[in-house]
Amino acid sequence: MTNSARAAQLELDRLADWRQQAIADTADLSGKTSAALISAPIKTPALSAQTAETLTGASRAAVQRNLSLLTNCGPVREITGQERYRFWRVA
Repeated sequence: MTNSARAAQLELDRLADWRQQAIADTADLSGKTSAALISAPIKTPALSAQTAETLTGASRAAVQRNLSLLTNCGPVREITGQERYRFWRVA
């Protein structure tokens, strides 16, 4: 296995572990948006609210509310430090 393939496999393993931990971290949250958002950051390296809205089918308000919840409980991290045009990634 080449170094690149090994690195890719390690990243896939890390994301699988992250997903399991994110599910555990959000088990007490109600609604389906949080659960749908757990898969979204795996599909793209930097996730905007607009992209999350498209991927989950949830409203912009629901996406933003749930991204805040996920940021507070740990699974995702906001990476821009801005109030507008924010992006999140796997923590």
